[in-house]
Amino acid sequence: MPQHTPHRSRLLSRRSWPEARFLADVLRTETVGGGLLLLGAVLALIWANSPWRATYAELSHWVPWPGGAGLHLDLDLRTWAADGLLAIFFFVVGLELKREFVAGDLRDPRRAALPVVAALGGMIAPALVYLAVTLSAGGTGLRGWAIPTATDIAFALAVLAVISSHLPQGLRAFLLTLAVVDDLFAITIIAVFYTDGFHPLPLLAALLPIAAFGLLVQRRRTWWWALIPLAVTAWALVHASGVHATVAGVLLGFTVPVLRGRDGAPGLAERLEHRWRPVSAGLAVPVFAFFAAGVTLVGVDLGGVLTSPVVLAVAAGLVLGKVIGVFGSTYLLARFTRAELDEEITWADLAGLALLAGIGFTVSLLIGELAFGAGSPEEDGVKVAVLLGSLTSALLASVVLVRRNRVYRRISERESRDADGDGVPDVYQEGPA
Repeated sequence: MPQHTPHRSRLLSRRSWPEARFLADVLRTETVGGGLLLLGAVLALIWANSPWRATYAELSHWVPWPGGAGLHLDLDLRTWAADGLLAIFFFVVGLELKREFVAGDLRDPRRAALPVVAALGGMIAPALVYLAVTLSAGGTGLRGWAIPTATDIAFALAVLAVISSHLPQGLRAFLLTLAVVDDLFAITIIAVFYTDGFHPLPLLAALLPIAAFGLLVQRRRTWWWALIPLAVTAWALVHASGVHATVAGVLLGFTVPVLRGRDGAPGLAERLEHRWRPVSAGLAVPVFAFFAAGVTLVGVDLGGVLTSPVVLAVAAGLVLGKVIGVFGSTYLLARFTRAELDEEITWADLAGLALLAGIGFTVSLLIGELAFGAGSPEEDGVKVAVLLGSLTSALLASVVLVRRNRVYRRISERESRDADGDGVPDVYQEGPA
């Protein structure tokens, strides 16, 4: 009897057509969002270092509602961008997370193993690199250990879209899924380690509007005049509790049903994600980048900034820690389990993607602000480090992935010339007499 070889699970295998179509839609949207995010950051840097830099600082610290102190809402524009607009971003993240775990690839433990392990490694290794650098310098800035642990999906996908035309689909799918799991870890870190002045009563009270929001969406009642006030109330109560207000966006996203209806129509989570992602990518994140990236370098000792332990630790965590964590954890998983890379993907491809995961921006800047306080010297150093580390990671990843893209393009051109599959380019075959 013929012997059957044991089935080996494929890592980064090709997704089903519905998953591929959804992935393509997300890639297109995030690419545009990445460009707007970059535009917001560049405008902030130019303005903050121009002769009119004082007006940038005044705008950032302007309080539009000074009478909101009783509700903890006497916030300046910069804080509104970080705590308010980013809640929209995290609402979309919550929808995406639930969709992946309920109806996406992460519902299958075998498929979920790689991105979960890679994201976990991509969180632990940068944190260890950060701690090693800061401890060797006397322990300054230990509170910022989580800054280099996050990957910015908008920037990373934008870079990948620009430099790749023939890279395998599985590689792009891996980056998206890795970023989804990475966001989940980042949310957990913010909620657990960066909550100051915790007040349990407002947080308990926030459960009521969240439950009401969940009840309405579970019954497919999408009345904007009811859902938006409930969401804003939940956000305000979570903000008053001391927990970062963006967590409210994730919790609201988790309440939305994912599965399709009996008529095959898209699930409510997919519809809301389709509706709110442009708001997140086109408004919330770029505006946050505009207020978060504006570090003034005029009259600053750049040598002192670049040799600061916090700056070195963040940059090293993004550039070295991410690639060590993502690539190393994936290699160990394949080495000590029966899983293997998809046959169309090489370890060189994965190395380029691991470098790409070192692009950290939105969540990294947010954690830097939570760790050291808005406007502190350490936070300004974090901005410089995140920008330098992300740019270095993007350049190194581009070098690797552009070379890999050329290889796959040559393979594609060779296969297109050999339409009959006999291994001989058709251009060299004689036509019919």
